[in-house]
Amino acid sequence: MHALKKNRPLRRVVLASAATVSGVVMLLSLKPHTPPEIAAAPAPAASAGAGASARSGGGSGSGSDDGSSGGSGASSGTRTVTGETVRTRWGPVRVRITLKNGRITDVTAVSYPTDNPRDQEINSYALPQLRREALAAQSADIDSVSGATYTSDGYRQSLQSALDSAGL
Repeated sequence: MHALKKNRPLRRVVLASAATVSGVVMLLSLKPHTPPEIAAAPAPAASAGAGASARSGGGSGSGSDDGSSGGSGASSGTRTVTGETVRTRWGPVRVRITLKNGRITDVTAVSYPTDNPRDQEINSYALPQLRREALAAQSADIDSVSGATYTSDGYRQSLQSALDSAGL
């Protein structure tokens, strides 16, 4: 005998209702992606702590701030400038550059999307490539990394804001 016989409409209604309720419960139990504003709160705090300990650990961190405050020291000393945090679809991106004698010597991604394993996978290959391109170009005129378009755009914008802050 078939469970949904035509002479048993109540059974059909009960089964359809149970299937609908199950589907709604499964949809409501899905976890939505965290908006960038919420995801950004823990990332900068952890990054800022690491950056602060790196700056306070080395004597050159405080010396570079003194060198960049003078008019002629700004172009001849080593200094670090952090760009603005750029909100992307998948999370915030922020870049810090190190300048020596007016040239970019290092580019570091201070914050970037790490909410899920896919973000981590994408950024593990995209960030080193973006860094290499920024160092080679000595500007924010760099190509996007295929598969990491949002991160590339955020990286480029934050890099440009750091360069603008540095006066380059």
